[in-house]
Amino acid sequence: MASHRKSRPAGTRVAGIRTPALATAALTSVALLSQSANAAPATDDRPSLEEVEKKVDDLYRQAESATDNYNAAKEKTTKQRKQVDTLLEDVAQRTEKLNEAREELGSFAAAQYRTGAAAPDTATFLLADTPQDYFDQTQLMGRLTSRQKGAVDDYVTEQSATMKKRQEASESLQTLTESQSDLKTAKATVQKKLADARALLSDLTAQEKARLAAIEKEKQEAAARKAAELAQQQAAAEKAAQEAAQQDGSSGSSASTATDSSYATKAAKALAFARAQIGKPYVWGATGPGSYDCSGLTQAAWKAAGVDLPRVTYDQVNAGTTVSLADAQPGDLVFFYDDISHVGLYIGNGMMIHAPKPGAYVREESIYYDGESAIYRVVRPA
Repeated sequence: MASHRKSRPAGTRVAGIRTPALATAALTSVALLSQSANAAPATDDRPSLEEVEKKVDDLYRQAESATDNYNAAKEKTTKQRKQVDTLLEDVAQRTEKLNEAREELGSFAAAQYRTGAAAPDTATFLLADTPQDYFDQTQLMGRLTSRQKGAVDDYVTEQSATMKKRQEASESLQTLTESQSDLKTAKATVQKKLADARALLSDLTAQEKARLAAIEKEKQEAAARKAAELAQQQAAAEKAAQEAAQQDGSSGSSASTATDSSYATKAAKALAFARAQIGKPYVWGATGPGSYDCSGLTQAAWKAAGVDLPRVTYDQVNAGTTVSLADAQPGDLVFFYDDISHVGLYIGNGMMIHAPKPGAYVREESIYYDGESAIYRVVRPA
């Protein structure tokens, strides 16, 4: 008797085992769930906008600090290159004189040879390892004529001086090579910090960039309010000082007034120069006239007033008299951060002119642009 099998729909169980269709569907579901689980943490790892802002600000500050190192290395390299060039020029001139002295001695040696001297003293002298070796073994100087003695003296003097200058030039070249290496390292550090900052900003969405701009605006508004408070405090202090001077009859104030007037004249020139640079771009390592970094701007501004400041911030901070923030006057230098990596030119009322950071332009801004705690010191340079 023939048996009849009933066909079963695809995907049903047979003896507790899934058919291939059901197995495939189950595996697909597991894979999709696994992919979703793996993808989820990526969103959690994305830094917040506030973290990005802080990181970018930190990178810009580090870049400014590295810029000062670059500027210092560049200035040092420039000075050393001039020293090396001077030394090499001196060596060349001394070598020429040495050759002339040697030629004169050679003429004496030739004359002695023509006269038939068995052991020409001058020739023996020229063949010695050093002039002193020869003098130690002979009584040459007693037998030479005054003219020959003068020629020998010139030769010895020029040889000694030339050897000394060659040694100085060699040492200076070595130092220059080391400075050039430091310069290269500092430049690479600046470029790396700026590249990292740009990379962080480029990853932001348009919405995040708009929010970042709003945060920056809020900071500027808070800084402006703080500057207005300082302006009121300074105005009140100045008024009180004037009233006290009037009551005292002010016999001893004339010298102080003359000093303040002299400083104010120079400061006015420095500020006029700085204002003329507003709108020019910040470029690290730049000293003008088309662009500036922070210390390049303050150096150029005070140079216009006849005062020479050092190139970098951590030297400029020692190039004057420290004053309190409450006593700050227009023209004073305001330094920022514990590493003294930024400087601006105070214009009064809690405001300054400065070259802020890469991507920005020389501008007027509150000295509280990065918070009150960022202010390191106020210095009067003249």
